[in-house]
Amino acid sequence: MKKLSVAQAAQFFGVSKEAIHNRVRRGSLESIIEDGVKMVLIDTKAPQTPQRKKTLHVQPDERYYKLLEEQNAKLQERIEKLENETRSLRDQKEAMLIQEREKIERIYKEKDEQLKNILTTLSAKLMLTPPQEEIIEEEKVEALEAEIEPFVEEEVTSKVVSLKKYLKKQKFSEKKIQKIFKRCKKIAKKDDERITILGDKYYIDILKYDYSDIIK
Repeated sequence: MKKLSVAQAAQFFGVSKEAIHNRVRRGSLESIIEDGVKMVLIDTKAPQTPQRKKTLHVQPDERYYKLLEEQNAKLQERIEKLENETRSLRDQKEAMLIQEREKIERIYKEKDEQLKNILTTLSAKLMLTPPQEEIIEEEKVEALEAEIEPFVEEEVTSKVVSLKKYLKKQKFSEKKIQKIFKRCKKIAKKDDERITILGDKYYIDILKYDYSDIIK
């Protein structure tokens, strides 16, 4: 018989120390206490058969492979559906962006045309007659002339006037003028191209547009 510590016995049998303690408790191994240390008594002459773990071999099932193929086909179909939806959403987004860009370009073009008409009219007024109702500073006149210079030689096809001046010339009462201004403000908020706002002043083109719905 040979005396081994629990750790040595575990190494000898190729098991854990807990397994050695269990064998001692079951009585399959003898043990003694020496100097407060538990020692296991082992017959080293007896052949020791190392324990092997049983390996479970599972034969593949055809139903399992068939199930995997069905799930794979469903996933592939789902992927294709999501790809088509993504492509459709991307096309819709691109179409919306193109529409918005065309809308913005159209709005800017209309505003540029209105500003061009106003500058053309003001240019003609500055060159032909001195301003009577308002005093324009010299620096503002020079800046205005620099802006309208490209349009001076073009034919004037509209008549843009200040809404306030136009209403006064029509000899409307102050009360009626205030009502008309309120209508203009509401319409201007809707981006009505008939009304142009510069600063806090409103301008209308009486030759190009009809204002009967506002001035009534």
